[in-house]
Amino acid sequence: MRQEESAKIPRLRRQLLDWYMRNRRDLPWRRNADPYAIWVSEIMLQQTRVAAVVDRYQAFLQRFPTLVSLSLAPENDVLALWSGLGYYRRARLLHKAAQFVAKQYDGNLPQTSSELRALPGIGSYTAAAIASIAYGEPVAVVDGNVERVVCRLEGWDAAGRISPAALKRQIEVRASHLVDPAHPGDFNQAVMELGATLCLPRNPRCLVCPVAGDCATRGEHKTASRPRMLSREVGHALVLRDEPRVGRQVLLEQRPAALTVMPGLWELPALANSDVPQEDLRMIVRHAIMQVNYYVRIRSIPEQDVDAMTVLGGERQWVSLPAATGMALTGLTRKVLKRAHLLPATTFAAIAR
Repeated sequence: MRQEESAKIPRLRRQLLDWYMRNRRDLPWRRNADPYAIWVSEIMLQQTRVAAVVDRYQAFLQRFPTLVSLSLAPENDVLALWSGLGYYRRARLLHKAAQFVAKQYDGNLPQTSSELRALPGIGSYTAAAIASIAYGEPVAVVDGNVERVVCRLEGWDAAGRISPAALKRQIEVRASHLVDPAHPGDFNQAVMELGATLCLPRNPRCLVCPVAGDCATRGEHKTASRPRMLSREVGHALVLRDEPRVGRQVLLEQRPAALTVMPGLWELPALANSDVPQEDLRMIVRHAIMQVNYYVRIRSIPEQDVDAMTVLGGERQWVSLPAATGMALTGLTRKVLKRAHLLPATTFAAIAR
């Protein structure tokens, strides 16, 4: 290793750790050293904004404070607390992995990244995050933020001639060289924090970056173009009735278990015709899933018109509005019911109880 390189790495480590200790965001999962809690946070944070995770994380741990309590819970209870976070397969795999660990490891998570990768729903990124943060294993965590930071530090063109797979491997090797063996968890979080708050995809804040002096880019770098979002229009029916003994009820439909997307979750019935006349339109909701923006037309229809105006896609059930709060609803359904002021004023902590 060249003398310049041998001095650069310790300097980067020191500068990043010092900056992180002074500037890190106060997030609930950073106050908890429990490997189980760290695991839950890492699964929730996959492809999900930090702001969306904070309340759900705290409610989830209130309802399932230990790995064993999660393993013993019905899947629908787990999905209900996951509602709105999206990518529900994560919740199912988290639940499945908890059951496996409870049975095979007496409720204690494995301590190495290689062992963690054997669990359902845990890939190389999540395994490295848990192992480094909870157990101090000197292994690099590489997510989108880390990839961007490393590319800029090294002056690598992410849209150049090198293949995406080769570039990813190159980034992983470099990240493994940079990780601080004495403080791997804090260092990994420092790099991710840098990418999330300063080394942004657009308009990076280079003037206040703690490692700008060792950055070969100092600004935006070329990246591969992102696929364009697709747009689709769909329609759902909001069907309500009032029952003397139970109060207002909403008609919900359970998605069949055989579906690959959100199986078993509850949603509003689909309209047979999504072209809703303006005078009958209750609301339009934009809802993004993966690379698709759904523009959802919501129409209120009377109970007697349900069969004629909707398409049966699964088992239907009349549910009281308070009961619907604690059900495994799709994110879109929960969003619509909230905007219609039909869900009781409650928090996810209340659902957790």
